[in-house]
This record gives sequence, C-alpha cells and structure tokens, in this order.
Amino acid sequence: MELNLRSYSFLFASFFLLLIGMFLPKMISLVLVTGAFAAFSFFKPKQAVLLLFLYVPIRPILIEMNSGLKLIGDVVTFIVLLKVLYDTRKDWKSWFCFQPFEWGFFVFLLIGSFVGLMMGVSPGAVIFQLRTFLIMYLLYFIVSRMNIEKKDYIDFAWVTIFGGVIVSIHGIIEKLTLRQWLLPEAWSQKVLSATNIVRIYGMPGNPNSLAIFIGFAIVSVLYLMYEAKVGKRKLLYFLLVLFTGILLLSYSRGTWIALVVGLVFYLLLSKKWALIKPIVISGILGFILVFLPVNYGVQLIQTYGLQGPGGGAGGISDRLKGTFDEDNLDLMVESGRIYYIKKGFEVFKDYPVLGSGFATFGDSATLSYGSPIYPHYGIRSDIYGGKYFYSDNQYIQVIAETGVFGVIAFAVFLLGLLFLFWKRRKDDDHFSDFMIALWFSTGIMGMYYNIWELKLFTLYYFVILGAYAFRHKLYKK
Repeated sequence: MELNLRSYSFLFASFFLLLIGMFLPKMISLVLVTGAFAAFSFFKPKQAVLLLFLYVPIRPILIEMNSGLKLIGDVVTFIVLLKVLYDTRKDWKSWFCFQPFEWGFFVFLLIGSFVGLMMGVSPGAVIFQLRTFLIMYLLYFIVSRMNIEKKDYIDFAWVTIFGGVIVSIHGIIEKLTLRQWLLPEAWSQKVLSATNIVRIYGMPGNPNSLAIFIGFAIVSVLYLMYEAKVGKRKLLYFLLVLFTGILLLSYSRGTWIALVVGLVFYLLLSKKWALIKPIVISGILGFILVFLPVNYGVQLIQTYGLQGPGGGAGGISDRLKGTFDEDNLDLMVESGRIYYIKKGFEVFKDYPVLGSGFATFGDSATLSYGSPIYPHYGIRSDIYGGKYFYSDNQYIQVIAETGVFGVIAFAVFLLGLLFLFWKRRKDDDHFSDFMIALWFSTGIMGMYYNIWELKLFTLYYFVILGAYAFRHKLYKK
C-alpha cells in the first residue's frame, strides 16, 4: 500500500490554519479558526477525529501563543458526538449500553464529585476535574459507534507520524538554540532545574508528554511496517530512527520503563520476534545519528558564547544516576514523589471510606483552583514556583481523593479492561495482545504521572479502545 499525500490535504491545510491562528487576534482566532474546525467536524467527522491527533500534542504551545485556540478540541469532540448520535438515532438504546469497565469508571467519577462538593470544593473545580476525566472518554463513545475500516487505522498512523515529525524537528531546534528559538517568551525565559535542563520540552511543553507522544509515533511506524505493509519502507526506517533519537533526548525515565514493559508483554503474547531487530537497530542509530549529534551541537554552540536559561547538553548516564543520587532522593522526600505519597496516605488515613473528593489532592483541578485541605496538611503552594502540584502518581491521587470505595470502582475500571482484552485474545489478529501490552504499560506510567488526566495519553488510549470495541462489536449496531 502506497502513501497518497493528496488524501491528507485536510491535514496539511489544518496545520497551516493553526499556524496562522497563532498570530491572529484572540477573538478572530476563536471565531474563524474554531469555526472552521467546527464546520469541518460536521461534514467530515472521521477526519475531524484524526485532526485531534495533530491538535492535542501541540495544543500547549498554540494556546500559550494565542488562547483563542484553546476550545478547538472540545468543539470538535462535541460536534462529532452530536453527529454520531444523530447517525445512530434509530438504535438509540445503544447509547445507554455500557460495559462493566465503564460502570466502574462512572462510579469512580460519581464518588469523587459528590465527596468533593461535600468537602466544600467549588462546583467549578469539580466540573473542571470531571471534564478532565470525561472529555476523552467521549471519544471512546464516538469511535466505538463509528464504522472503522483498515484505511482508518492507516490514516491514524500517518497523522500521528506527521505530528511526530513536526514535534521532533521543533524539539531539535529548541535543544540546539538553548530554548531561545520558536518558543513563547514565557517558555524560553523559564529557568529549569538541574535535572531537567538537559531535556527537550517541545511543543507539548513537557518532556514526559513529548516522550509519550513519540512512543505512540514509534508504534505507528511499526504498525505501518509490519501490519499494514506500507511500501515506503526506507522512509519508515528513517522515521523510526528519528523518533527513537527524540525519545532518548526527552530523558523520560518513566516513559522508557513503560515502553520496555509494554514491548516485553507484546512480544511474549504475540510471538512477533521480528520486531526486535528494527527496534534495536533504530535504538542504536537513533543514539548515534540523532542523540549524540544534537548534544555535541549544543556543546559547540555553547563554546561560541550562546547561553540560555533552559538548555544544555547532557548524558543518559547522568540522568539515570540522578535517579538514585542522594540529593535527588532527599528532594523527592522533601517535595517530590515520595512527599506526595506520604501526604496522600495522611489524607487517606483521615478519609478512608470515600476520600477527600475531587479537586483536593494533586489532581488537575487543584492546579487551577488550589485545595481546601492543603493548609491542614501543611502542603505548600510554592513547590513548583507558585503553582500547586500534581501528585505525579495516579494511584495515590485515587486513594486520597476517593478512599476505599473509589479504589474499588477504579479497580473495576482497570481490571474490567484487562478482562475484556484477555477474553478476546483468540478473536483478532494480535489487537488484544497490543491492548494487554498497552494496559501494562499504562499501569507503569500511572506510577510516575497522573496518566488518566493527561489529555495527550487519554486521547490515544480511548480512541484505540474505541476502535477495539467496534472491531469486537461490543455495542449493538
């Protein structure tokens, strides 16, 4: 199967429209650019969903430059949802047909929201947190009730790769210019910590988000090479090397571990040992042809006197050694992940049954609204330079905010997914094997990030899950 660039003209046009929108007045961008995406979503719902894989990864830099672009994702999602509801109106009962894992998810959301309101959290903060969890689930609802064909999988892969190339090129420029080119002024002037100064933040504005996105780009390349049998093999190998190099430059230890775990599970389940060769070769070449030249380039540029508050070369060994460095461990105890876990269990001890509720401990809402319980537990608001913190561990956040009953509901959600995949392992061509591997990889990432609140990740997870649900006919058509 050959690559036909003309079929992706909507993708290129949308990308340039976003670039133009960055420099338009806020209200014009809000009306014209968002309106254009809204109209496109109504007439081309499938392509509109694909555009989210271009928009969401670069959304942080877009809205930093122009906040008028911040509603595009929500508008596209709701218009496509209405279109799907209209198209399936004759089978409206399927709208209320839910799998066990969905019921677990809904109960978890109900507990967190109810308790949060009872704890005195503002309704706005609770709604904010609900939106964080639900907005990408709506894409699962949408895709699971669409007619998904093989071409749609291929389009999904190419759109991801296109976005990956843009983010990779931008990331290399960011690194080589010591964060002085092609970044919003607030980003380029940000002073990074010693452990983060060597990392690429990129258009997602976060090295861990960038690494997760590039991880999906690598999976997309491997899918096109070995499942879709796309003919552009040299191009795909080049892309694999590029993405692997960028993944190394992110220095995202949590994502590296999660990807290795997912790969091991997929190989053990699928027995597709042929994948090992391109992954190993691209890893070596990515290190030699991307990672080393970029870091040497940074050192060369620094010798000519160019300095920046957020750039510098670094080595993987330094980053890995920092994981177990005594100073770094002390920092984690004082204000890092270990600190959050200890505080989370303090909250759980006081609210063991139903927790303290949404928007009270280290979730997305507390970043914007703060928390009514922080003063009681001596949790400072200046840990991240004046911002409230993420728990950087999804599980401690669930434990603290929803208690035993919330943990049970969340376990029904997670284990229900695993049971769904395992039960259907023999019914598809390794799709279930991939979903099981992704499940374990996600489980690892949940130890390092608030992974189910990260829109870039949940976008991919719920859309892929929706395609899986359609393939296995989980809902009546």
